[in-house]
Parts: sequence; C-alpha cells; structure tokens
Amino acid sequence: MASYDRPRASGSPRPRQADDTWWYAAVAGEAAGSFSTRVRTRTRRGCLGAVLLLTVVYAGLVLTATGRRWGDGAMTGRRADAAAVTLLREHPSLAGLTTLSLVLGCVLLVAVGLIRKRYAVTGMAAGGVVTALALTGLLQRYAPRPRLVDTGGALVSSGFPSVQTTLALGVALGLVLVVPYRPRGLVVGAATLWAVGVGAYTLAAGQHRPGDVIASALLVLAVFCGLVAVLARKGKVRPGARPGPALPGLPATVPLALVAVTGLGAGLWLLGDTLALPAAAPYDPAELRLAHRCGQALAAGVVAAAGLILLGLLRRVDLEAAPAPYRLGGPFVEAAGVPRDTELVGPFTEDLDHEIS
Repeated sequence: MASYDRPRASGSPRPRQADDTWWYAAVAGEAAGSFSTRVRTRTRRGCLGAVLLLTVVYAGLVLTATGRRWGDGAMTGRRADAAAVTLLREHPSLAGLTTLSLVLGCVLLVAVGLIRKRYAVTGMAAGGVVTALALTGLLQRYAPRPRLVDTGGALVSSGFPSVQTTLALGVALGLVLVVPYRPRGLVVGAATLWAVGVGAYTLAAGQHRPGDVIASALLVLAVFCGLVAVLARKGKVRPGARPGPALPGLPATVPLALVAVTGLGAGLWLLGDTLALPAAAPYDPAELRLAHRCGQALAAGVVAAAGLILLGLLRRVDLEAAPAPYRLGGPFVEAAGVPRDTELVGPFTEDLDHEIS
C-alpha cells in the first residue's frame, strides 16, 4: 500500500467528493479504490492471464500430438517458403546482426536507466530480464514433454520457450520501467517491433517452432506485469499527465497494432486448415508452406500484442518515484478538517478557542 493510501488514525474529516483530485489521497488518506491499488489489481490480472495462456499454449502445442505435428510442419515448411529461403541465402549476416542487436539491446536498457540515475528501477528491469531467461531455461530443461527426434533418430533438445525471443522482448518491456513517461509509447513500441523481427528470424532460420516464440512472449509479459504490480504495491506509481504518451507513441504503436491484429487474424484464419496435416509422410509442400506462414503470423501477432497489452495496462500511469506524501496534521488542523482546494492553509485555523495574544 502506498504511503498516501493509509487511512488517517481519526478517519477522513469529510467524505470524498467528485471534484477531488488524485492528490486528495495524499492529504486525507484513501484505503479502498486508490490509484496504486487499481494499478496493482489490473497488472496482477494481466500476469495471471498471461500465465493461464502460457499453460494453454504448452498443453496444446507441446503435449498434444496434433500440436506437435503442426509445430514440426511449420518448422519444416520454411524450406518450402521461397521468400524465407531467398532472404536467408542472400543475407547470411542476419544471424550475426540478430546476436549483435540482442547485445546492444541489453546495453541500451542498462544505459538508459543509469543515465537517468534510476538505479533501483534499472536493477528491477535487468532482474526481470534475468528472471524471464531463468524461467525459460527451467521450462526447457524440466517441463514434461515427449522425446523429440530428428529424421536420423537423434534426440533434439527442446526449444520451448525461445531464448532469443525472451531476451528481445524482455529488453523491450524492460524499457517500460526506465524510459520517461512521455516517450515511453514510442520507445517501447519500436523495441517491441524489433522483438517481433527477432522472433520471425528464429522461425525462418528453423531454430524454433511457433509455439516456442508464443510461449516466450507470454512468459515475459507475465514477469513484467508482476514487476509493475510490485512497484504499485510499494507506492511507486502515480497518475500520468493527460493526454498521456499516446500521441507521441503513435508512430510505433500504430504499426505494432497492425502487426498484432493482422498476425492474429491471419494466423487464426489459417490455423484450421493447417492443423489437419497428415500424421506421416509424404507431405504436401503447399500445406507445409502454409503452416510456416501461419506460425509466423501467430508468433508475430502474439509478440506485438504482448507489448501493446503492457502499454495498455500502464496507460496514464507514471512509473517515476511518487512524490513525498503531504499530510496535514496537528491539533488545530485536526479540529478544522482538511481544507478544500480553494481554501488557504496556514499554521493555524480559524478556531476561536485558540488565539495568539
């Protein structure tokens, strides 16, 4: 509970009215329905929703034979997709650029926080990325799943979830904590578009299945929703200035919304046709190519939606350190009650029982 959310010992001197501004909580005290409580509630719900969706993805795409067959078909279909094959063949440097961009993204995340001298929040952002990577490693190593083998019969290590996508989206969502309030939509939106590109490259290169990228996005979203809930629990949030960072962020959030809507719409539309892949060879190359494009669309849509969801949950929420609470007190003020916005406040009140001779 924030410092300005604690109720006064003697209770609020007057009931809250409709024209009271948010700082009334800092003066009179407000326990129920306060701003930090609302932020904490919706971010906890976002965390829980992401965890539930991650469970559904794991059960549907890893534990079921149909889901595994679809994922294998999407990964194999990249060879039948001429556009992906041509891009990787003509630009072999994409692998190095992807790794370099991940390193630079981590450096940017830490540098922005240190330059702004927000050391504690920078540590939380870096800790969120590390936590997401640690959970990814634990899921890859210990999550129950059938034994996967390649065409030669050798065991294949699981890629569920994708480490590259976890790191990229973790950096993108970590910028929510360290970037100033007004440019937050622009910076986080652009970084999320970069994370979409990283996930698309891992699918085109055959490093991961679509379910791996989708699971990474949901995992990172759950971690950072939880971190914001912790900040709200400690009172480190406050209302942002209106109209908020929506307008400055439109150049990044509009393309991100288009990617999310188009990817999810096209992916769900094609999913019904691609789930009916045969259980054994021979496979139709056209069906495999369709499965690959379906997986690309779904993965891009989910990664983009993860960034939009966190930005939406933090709409008009400033994550800068809350100002020191201003609390009126003393025997004279307690006798007169909390003043209105238009009333003058002095060291003494107009109580005729207390006069200065």
